[in-house]
Amino acid sequence: MKSKNEYIEILATELRELSTEIDELTAKTENAAATVKLNYFEELEALRAKQQAAVEKMKELEANRGEAWEELKETADTVWHDLRTGLASAVSKFK
Repeated sequence: MKSKNEYIEILATELRELSTEIDELTAKTENAAATVKLNYFEELEALRAKQQAAVEKMKELEANRGEAWEELKETADTVWHDLRTGLASAVSKFK
């Protein structure tokens, strides 16, 4: 089982990587046709919301001590799963 600090470091690293991918999609969107842009922007807004939820969950994890962080870990796993799958879906649509 990973310690709290190891778990948070893994999430922070992944969040940086996912954020970079979202930024790359945003740049691609800027070059898309107007009608396509609207769809892309909506998709990106949903991704940014998931990204923000992940940031907030990581802050919660960092703030909690003792056994409380174990309970938050399950929720964090769900938030991260949503972000990963949302990004994968967006990437496939943007190709």
